[in-house]
Amino acid sequence: MAGIGVLALCTFALGADAYLTAGLLAPISARFGSSTAAAGQLVTAFTLAYAVAAPTFAVLLTGPRRTVLACAMAAFVLANAAGALAPSLAVLFVMRIGAGAAAGVLSPLAAGTAAELVPAERRGTALSWVLAGLSAGSVAGVPAGLLLSRHSTWSAAFWLVAGCGAVALAGLLLVLPAGRPARPDVPPPLRARLTVLRDRRVTRVVAATMLQTTASLGAYTYLAAVLATRGIGDPVAHLSVWGAGGLAASLAAGPVSDRLRRPRVLAMLLLGVLAAALVAFAAGAGTPWGLVACGLWGAAGWAFVVPQQHRLLPDTAAVGANSSATYLGAAIGAALGGTAITAGLPVTFLPVAAAALALLGLAVTGATDSRSDPVPVNP
Repeated sequence: MAGIGVLALCTFALGADAYLTAGLLAPISARFGSSTAAAGQLVTAFTLAYAVAAPTFAVLLTGPRRTVLACAMAAFVLANAAGALAPSLAVLFVMRIGAGAAAGVLSPLAAGTAAELVPAERRGTALSWVLAGLSAGSVAGVPAGLLLSRHSTWSAAFWLVAGCGAVALAGLLLVLPAGRPARPDVPPPLRARLTVLRDRRVTRVVAATMLQTTASLGAYTYLAAVLATRGIGDPVAHLSVWGAGGLAASLAAGPVSDRLRRPRVLAMLLLGVLAAALVAFAAGAGTPWGLVACGLWGAAGWAFVVPQQHRLLPDTAAVGANSSATYLGAAIGAALGGTAITAGLPVTFLPVAAAALALLGLAVTGATDSRSDPVPVNP
């Protein structure tokens, strides 16, 4: 279990970083004299780089998995340190691309390694621990970064993430065994991902993942902006509740998926909860009910990844395609949100639009043949 713990620590650092800028849009915009929509594209830079880098660099990774993980984490730490020193928004944008590319190699490899460290019947639980690291990073990292920026500068938050990454790097080198070459564990190259999408069952799973993450993570990018329209200038409580809900649900989703043995059903339930929570948040932002909705939103959003990955195991090409879809959806959501705001759409409408996407994902998942749950291996 020590190896699983180290991998969870790695994803904790990624979780703290992936949406760090979502809580820092105001200070970053003020520092560089940019708009909220422009600063929001820092999230797009990270998530899109993740989605593109994972299949692109997969063919180059041939060393032991510990070595590959350590190199990716080292690059992640350096990118965040350089981002803290960025003299302009453009330079920060480039550093976010670097951090996202490193995460694109690290995150799926961490999940695949965790699944191989345990018996097949405990894969769901192992995945839930690694994914819980991501949500725990949001619970602690994003609000902590926001609070730190108020007492220091926004760059202090990036130094905090770099420090977390350095600790995770040390853990990888000291605890994780070198193991066999990483290539079988890393996301397969782009050609393999495109080939596996010829299977309609896989395509529907991946499409539902993209719709869900476009809705959940795209809307999260502008959560603070929505609260600001309701007179809530401090989003720390909402960010913390969103992350806490995600952490609890991520830990629970694995055992539930293992026992239920019908991850498709669990995925449909979570999509329904997500849509309802987004609408409730849009209607009650700034109220106690809105805070509850925020927690349900985070819970459904983070837990959804577990049954989707579980449905695709052990087909590594399908899992790789789904992993890319997760971050590609987040990038699309952040970009679409920024475009909508620039075009004059009220920011309070974004959660409602996101709920519609979640319902579309529910329809896609419901249309999947139940016999494809889980999806068979497609070599």
